Amino acid sequence: MSSKNYKIKVGFSIGDFNGIGPEIIMKSLKDKSITDFFTPIIFGSGKLFTYQKNIFKIQQNFHYIEETAQAQNGKINMVNLWKDNVKVDLGTPTEESTKMAIDSLEAASQALKNGDIDVLVTAPINKDEMLKHGFKHAGHTGYLEEKFEKKGLMFLVTDELKVAVSTHHIPVSQIPENISKEKLKKQIKLLNQCLIEDFCIQKPKIAVLGLNPHAGDGGQIGNEEIEIIQPVIREIFENGVMAFGPFPADSFFQPEKYKNYDAVLAMYHDQGLAPFKTLAYADGVNFTAGLPVVRTSPDHGVAYDIAGQNVADERSIMEAIFTGIKIFKNRQEYNDLMQDRLRPKKAYADSGVDEDLPDDSEG
Repeated sequence: MSSKNYKIKVGFSIGDFNGIGPEIIMKSLKDKSITDFFTPIIFGSGKLFTYQKNIFKIQQNFHYIEETAQAQNGKINMVNLWKDNVKVDLGTPTEESTKMAIDSLEAASQALKNGDIDVLVTAPINKDEMLKHGFKHAGHTGYLEEKFEKKGLMFLVTDELKVAVSTHHIPVSQIPENISKEKLKKQIKLLNQCLIEDFCIQKPKIAVLGLNPHAGDGGQIGNEEIEIIQPVIREIFENGVMAFGPFPADSFFQPEKYKNYDAVLAMYHDQGLAPFKTLAYADGVNFTAGLPVVRTSPDHGVAYDIAGQNVADERSIMEAIFTGIKIFKNRQEYNDLMQDRLRPKKAYADSGVDEDLPDDSEG
């Protein structure tokens, strides 16, 4: 993997095929030079993608394989999970499209766990339909946390704006009980380390939002800021993490404010995602921070309303692809740097030379 000639393998789960998943995947790979940058591996169906590429008039060939080890550089590889005909009903979720979304995600994430792919890009899923068909999670993040046995953090990113959320797919009524000092400490530390390792920011500045309107207004509109959020920020700042706040969410997302920070930790889903999606538009990427693997996705949904109309915008999934590749490379460089820092001491120890002695070679 350290070879300069190594080509990063990017795997794709197809999401609900009656939405825009296959369309944006194919559009993101339509430039013939794309395989110069990475090796794509789609976990899907040859018949399904052939049918849809004809609808969208995309000139694209797939290299069909049974397992990821057969993937070839320079080609768009397709792990052909289903060889039977598939009934397509664009714009409407069906039992078949839902089950295929689950199967594709499971196959792709297992390949990621096995090290057969380096980056996983997930196309949009219909969470409600998947829950009806045995999927046990309210989204990709929870599924991947269980798969890799580690807590992650939903992190929406662009070059200029990065927003993580402390709680995500839970009812608003359950948000306060899911915010605690211990959880916030872990999340801010995770976010800080992610910014260092994955985004090459040496001393990240993290803004933390309040839970209540006006960040509690000194206890007049809730006590979570005083009892939980402020003490955590103070403690973690004293331990070297540059965390600030809590800031009122209603006035924070102005360029002159949020651009002073490298990332924002919002307390709940809509508090963070509503302003992010408004500001980021088609450039936003959903990244699961804190996992030992790299997973990204576009920051939009299945878009049944435009499925089949050949108008889906592939920019967000292309951002997801190249953000994932960049994060993968950044992690490699960070790990190499950490190893290099240890090597001189080991070399001195092995040679028996005292590393503190002055160099008299020219004296």
